[in-house]
Amino acid sequence: MAEGKAVTVRNRQRKLFTNNPSSNWHGYRSKVRNHVLFVLPASFDTVVMEPGKRKENLDELDTFRRGKEYYANVGKAWKRGYLLYGPPGMDKSTTVTAMANHMDYDIYDLELTTVKTNSDLKRLLIETMSKSIILIEDIDCSLELTGKRKQMSKKDEEESEKKKLPAEEKDESSRVTLSGLLNFNDGLWSASTGERLVVFTTNHIEKLDPALIRRGRMDKHIEMSYCSFEAFKVPAKNYLAISMHWTF
Repeated sequence: MAEGKAVTVRNRQRKLFTNNPSSNWHGYRSKVRNHVLFVLPASFDTVVMEPGKRKENLDELDTFRRGKEYYANVGKAWKRGYLLYGPPGMDKSTTVTAMANHMDYDIYDLELTTVKTNSDLKRLLIETMSKSIILIEDIDCSLELTGKRKQMSKKDEEESEKKKLPAEEKDESSRVTLSGLLNFNDGLWSASTGERLVVFTTNHIEKLDPALIRRGRMDKHIEMSYCSFEAFKVPAKNYLAISMHWTF
């Protein structure tokens, strides 16, 4: 029976979801999300990555997939957080696609800038199915989550208030907070659905609040940096069909 379920999961048509602006959720026949069929063919064989790192990540994903009993025994939600960081163009998005294809998961691409409140963010979480990846790309650009929660001086606050327009004040009061995102990631409601990966990507890890990316919240940090010679063999093979060369 377990094998039959696994075959069904592998053969189902997977989907790529994105959320609609939460300000539009309340109209007649409005939808929280839209989706398209997920047909991107990327795999870990096409990701520019060190062979050792590739095997390590694949092994950990396979361990997670088999981890239902383990997570139940330790009393934790069956989910795992990944932080992919590095310069632009280093295959972060391709890696997420490869993860989804390897695990046979749907992807929920979460656009935080269109989510107005923490309650709206919680609703998106509740309506997310299991066997999925929740993806927040370029999280350092998504919201005002990059600070270290420093207190502004009174003078700075006054100057900031003078620069705000009424529309900006209204918009700011509706934004998702860092606390709301932390609860989304590992609060009580985050355990509502099992077997789920949460993936953040960023080009600037140094800008992120340490509370957001600490170990235990983002369990695995994967640096996607400029490739070494061994990693370079991957695009050489994929793009130029060169697998053997005298320089190799």
